[in-house]
Amino acid sequence: MTESEIISVPAVIGHRGAAGHAPENTLASLRKAAELGVRWVEFDTKITRDGAAVLFHDHTLERTTDGRGEVAETTLADLRELDAGTWFDDTFAGERVPTLLDAMAALARLGLGANVEIKPSPGREAETGRVVAGVLKASWPATLPPPLISSFDKEALGAVRDAAPEFPRALLVFRLPSDWRSPLEALGCVALHCQAKHLSAAKAGAVLAGGFALRSFTVNDKARAEKLFGWGVHGVISDYPERILAR
Repeated sequence: MTESEIISVPAVIGHRGAAGHAPENTLASLRKAAELGVRWVEFDTKITRDGAAVLFHDHTLERTTDGRGEVAETTLADLRELDAGTWFDDTFAGERVPTLLDAMAALARLGLGANVEIKPSPGREAETGRVVAGVLKASWPATLPPPLISSFDKEALGAVRDAAPEFPRALLVFRLPSDWRSPLEALGCVALHCQAKHLSAAKAGAVLAGGFALRSFTVNDKARAEKLFGWGVHGVISDYPERILAR
């Protein structure tokens, strides 16, 4: 089954919400994306020490919060106490790290679809895939299209395939490997997401000829986006989606 038979994903997706305008992977960033006219967003998910699914990119807390240490070694209660906004701008002081449940409630209010990326901490790949898939399976808003679940990590995607096979999956890569088709087929993926700077017209054509949807990240330049669209790329993931929406 092709992606288009399962879901309809727009050509422009907000990266980590709208990461150029608000602190990434926060509810403020999701709200900003909706304000900019985005219909889908991408965000990262990890699990805490006590197994709660949260929106977070890095393995450690320092870059995007006032905490220290590893996300995987931090409880949800302690994570909720951290400031996840001031690092970006003082106007976001007090912004918190949302749970996946928090994010889904916000998506439902805002009418946003989502590409949910699984960004597992080392050693917790399959566990993270199972937990995130379980939360999505149990609580995904019925008013929204099914989420597209993506990851660089094949073990995490395999766990999603086994736990919630009904959700479409995408494999993330920086460079298109020579054997790109094998993992896509093994994981039952409907899409490939490739870093824009490593994509070419020929590589895009090969993926598209294989019947897979193709998207590129992270694209913040309108001219680059138009070039990718000209190659047949289905969508781009952008920190500044409004630049590309103004096509």
